[in-house]
Amino acid sequence: MRRKASLKVLKGALVAAIVSAVFAGSALAAPAWKLNGTELSGSETVVGAAIASSMTIPGMTTTCNHFLYTLKINNSGGTGKGEVTELPLYECSTNTVCVVSAIKAEKFPWASHLVTVSGKNYIVIENIRVSITYSGKGCAVGGLTVPITGSAGGLIDNTTETATFSPTSFSATGTALKFGSNNVEWKGTFPTEAFEWHREQALTVS
Repeated sequence: MRRKASLKVLKGALVAAIVSAVFAGSALAAPAWKLNGTELSGSETVVGAAIASSMTIPGMTTTCNHFLYTLKINNSGGTGKGEVTELPLYECSTNTVCVVSAIKAEKFPWASHLVTVSGKNYIVIENIRVSITYSGKGCAVGGLTVPITGSAGGLIDNTTETATFSPTSFSATGTALKFGSNNVEWKGTFPTEAFEWHREQALTVS
């Protein structure tokens, strides 16, 4: 009887371990880029422009009316990957007396990959670096160049073909942008439009 009971306990533990592994695997699943429902073969260039994307350092929000990007994408081993190669920023201002005298994204390319967390698809961009120089009378950081570094996760929406970056998407992907030891909040919704070989084809992630 004891042996049967022990076997039942072992079987139960084994089943639990298998179930846990399955759920853990699905939580960290890696989706792929698709064009018109077909997995991308080779590479593609994605371009777009967010309207009024912002970065908030504690006490000050910097908003850029034109936040452009170029993303080179591919699938490797069934996983969607890519590189941000350009990110020009235009018409930027703050909600304080500080003036944005210069802003520049640096040290390209920024590697990216797709990931699924709790049934939702995200793009994670790594090695981000944006330098912002502020000026203006009474500006606490006037004359300083503020480096913003880290990684960012954006929620993919296949219906609108966009990626949205927010505190919620950062939390889900375990990503963070920093200015020194301070967290930087990034908000913005970016279109994902194929620009090279697959123009006008629906770009989705699954």
